[in-house]
Amino acid sequence: MTDSRLEQWHQVVFQRDQELLRQLLAENIEFHSPTVWKPKHGRDVAQFILMNVIDIFQGFEYHRQWVDGNEMALEFSATIDGKSIKGIDLIRWDDNGQIIHFEVMVRPLNGLQKLFDEMNARVVAAGFA
Repeated sequence: MTDSRLEQWHQVVFQRDQELLRQLLAENIEFHSPTVWKPKHGRDVAQFILMNVIDIFQGFEYHRQWVDGNEMALEFSATIDGKSIKGIDLIRWDDNGQIIHFEVMVRPLNGLQKLFDEMNARVVAAGFA
């Protein structure tokens, strides 16, 4: 059985659907990046981060995906500037079909460092840092 929320999320990622992403993110979403200590709060910053990460990742693909009620764990791989990474997106939805919590974990360290370098430059340029 396919979860419609998962189908929508795949549309965001693989079709780079920024409008759908905005609809899916709750206004007060809590976003946990693998590169910073404190979570970011709010739709605008989460949308900015997610769309930029989608742009940075090359050869992105999901492998295993778990759905348990309003909780999802999505295992992925990609490359960043030639560095291979593996990661997990942990997504929590509310009962209205919006994402209220998004947490990303990435390994190995050299790939995480590349992600930090790329994202940090974009976040600073946009005034989110």
